[in-house]
Amino acid sequence: MITSRTSLSLARLASMTVLALAAGAASAHGDVTPQAVDTKSLPQLGEAWRAENPYRGHAEAIKIGTSAYNQNCARCHGLEAISGGIAPDLRKLDGECANLKDAKRKQACVNEIDEFFLTTARRGRVRNGAVYMPPFEGTLSQEAMWSIKAYLETRREKPL
Repeated sequence: MITSRTSLSLARLASMTVLALAAGAASAHGDVTPQAVDTKSLPQLGEAWRAENPYRGHAEAIKIGTSAYNQNCARCHGLEAISGGIAPDLRKLDGECANLKDAKRKQACVNEIDEFFLTTARRGRVRNGAVYMPPFEGTLSQEAMWSIKAYLETRREKPL
């Protein structure tokens, strides 16, 4: 026979289980301390932030960006930029640009996505006070951020 005391104990047990699972999910991505990225072998970009990716198609930047992505982004955005549902799938970042036929409109779209990427990487994403993505400005250099974007461009679902 289930008494009100038993029901209360079951409710407490269920609550503790939910809290334990939530705590486990929150720490499932391990240490989220941003990792340094060595960009000395890349052309240095200076102080002013570039409006579009200067490393697009640059083999060394893609190599560095692959490592930088795996160290700093994959825990949320997924290995090889394939999201497991926690954060956006970055292979689709500029997918809508691929469908554009007009070259000028396509380039404008790519430039807009470059700006969106850089703004997001620099400032992070916060909604209702909750941090969905930490800001990386001050931790990752411009060279590191653009090298990550160069890597992501190799992972597109739809080639431009």
